[in-house]
Amino acid sequence: MHRKLAAGLLAALIAAAPAAAQRLLTIGAQTPPSALDPHYHNTQNNNQIARMVFEPLIELDTRAEFQPRLARSLRMLDDLTWEVKLNTDARFHDGTPFAAEDIAFTFARVPTVPNSPALFTPAVRSIAAVEVVDRETVLLRTREPNPLMRFDMAGPVILSQRIHGPNPQTAEFNSGKLMVGTGPYRFVDWRMGERLELARNEAWYGPAEPWDRVVYRFIPQPGARTAALLAGEVDLIDYVPIQDIPRLEQDRRFALFRIDSITFVYLAPDAMRETSPFVTDRQGRPLPANPLADRRVREAISLAIPRQQIAERLYSGMASPADQFAAPAAEHRLEGLGPLPFDPARARALLAEAGYPQGFRLTIHGPNGFFPSDDNLLQALAQALARVGIETQVQALPPANLFTRATNRDFSIFMTYFSSYLTLNPLRQVAMTRNPELGHGPFNRQRYSNPAVDGPLAQALTSMDEARRRALTQEAARALLDDKGLIPVINLKNAWAGRRDRVVYEPSPPNLTEPRLARPAPGG
Repeated sequence: MHRKLAAGLLAALIAAAPAAAQRLLTIGAQTPPSALDPHYHNTQNNNQIARMVFEPLIELDTRAEFQPRLARSLRMLDDLTWEVKLNTDARFHDGTPFAAEDIAFTFARVPTVPNSPALFTPAVRSIAAVEVVDRETVLLRTREPNPLMRFDMAGPVILSQRIHGPNPQTAEFNSGKLMVGTGPYRFVDWRMGERLELARNEAWYGPAEPWDRVVYRFIPQPGARTAALLAGEVDLIDYVPIQDIPRLEQDRRFALFRIDSITFVYLAPDAMRETSPFVTDRQGRPLPANPLADRRVREAISLAIPRQQIAERLYSGMASPADQFAAPAAEHRLEGLGPLPFDPARARALLAEAGYPQGFRLTIHGPNGFFPSDDNLLQALAQALARVGIETQVQALPPANLFTRATNRDFSIFMTYFSSYLTLNPLRQVAMTRNPELGHGPFNRQRYSNPAVDGPLAQALTSMDEARRRALTQEAARALLDDKGLIPVINLKNAWAGRRDRVVYEPSPPNLTEPRLARPAPGG
C-alpha cells in the first residue's frame, strides 16, 4: 500500500514538474484595453497590449532611443524618400513570413478603422507610396518632408496581408481570431474588462522572454489593486495608489519602481461652439452664449487651479505643476517658464470682465481609473473653480465611455492626459485643427481651431531643419498657451510596485506596463 502511494506521488510530481517550472507573471493593471484591434484606439493602455502580440517597424525604448523591430534600419535617402531594411527573420505566429507587402496593407488600413476614438492616421499622413524594391527593402515615398518619420514608424504595428486581409474587423481581433502577430507573446484568451492571457512565442526572432505565461488582471479600483499585491494574487501592479506608496516602501516584501514620466494632464474646454451642453447660469438656465468660447473665461479657469498644492497634497510629490502643453522632458518645449500662475482674485476679475460677475454652472467630465487619483483630481478642480464663482459638478466615467462621448463632443470641458517625448506631437495630435485627410488633430475632440497655432505647426511638420522646427514648434506652443485653448494641469510621475521575490521592473516614462520590461527577481 505504501509502495503504491509512493509511486502515485512520484508520478504526480513528475507530471507536475513541467508546469511548476513554468514562469508565470501576473500583472494587476489599472486600465483594460478598449479593444484588441491594434489600430482601433491609439492610447497607452491599448498599445501596451498590442505590442506584445504585434510589432511596429521600430520602437522607442525606455531611454527614448530607437530600436529595430520589423525594420532592421530606417534611413532617409532624400527629403521625400526613406529606405526601410526589413527583418526577414520575423514570422507571424502561424508561421506566415513577414513580407514587404504587409507594410502597404497596414498603412492603408490605419486611417479606415470604423468608430475609432483616435486613429493612428498622423503616423502615416505623409506617406504617398510604399515601393517594394526586393524582399529586404522597401522605400517610403512621402508627399512632403517629414521630420517625425522615425517617431511615426514607431506607432502603428504591422499586420499581415495574407492573414488579416482584405478587410479585418475590430470584432475579429476581439474574438481572438485575428490576434496573430510577430511579437514575443502569443494571444491565449481575453475576457473584456477582466483578464488577458498571453504565452511566450517560442519562435520569436529576438532574445527569449523569461515569462512562459503572462496574465493581465484588470483592476480599476486602486485599493483593490494594492490588496491583490499584498495578498500575493498578482506579482506587479501599475499606477500605484498615492496613499499606498509609504506603506509599500516600508514593507520589505515589495519593491517600488519609479520614474519621471512624459505624461501631462490637461483640460479640454469647448472653446468653439456658440452654446455648450453642460454650461448654465447659477439657476440652471441655458446661457445665450458659451462662456468657454471667451479666452478670458478660459484664462480664469487656469488661474483658479492651485497646481502646486495639487502636486504636493493630492499627489504627495508624485506630480509636478504643469507649465505648458508638453512634458518636462519633451524636445523643443518652451524654455524658462515657471508653473502656470495661481491667482483666484485675477480669475474672478476676468470672469466679471467677460460678463459673468456671478459666475455660472459647469460640469467637468473626466476618467475614473485612467491615471492615479484621477477622480480625486476632478473633485479638486471642481472645488478650485467653485472658489472663483464657477459652480462645478463632476462626472467621472470609465475611460472607454469617456473617450467615446468626448469624440462625439458631448462635453463642455473634460480632463485627460497625453504622453510624448516631443512638444510637436501633442500639438499636432490635440491642438491642431482637425483634418482627417491630413491626419491632423485626431485627439482634438473639442474641435479647437486657431490659425496662430496651425500656421507654424504646418511648417514645423515639414521642416527638416531642426533649429527652424524648434522655433516654429515653440511659436505654436506659445500661441496655444496664450489662448488657453487647452489648459495644462500637472505632470505625472509613474510608479509600479512588485513582489521583491518575484519581479524586477524597468520603469517606463510613457507608463507602459509590459512583461518585456519585467524580469524575474534574482533567485525568483
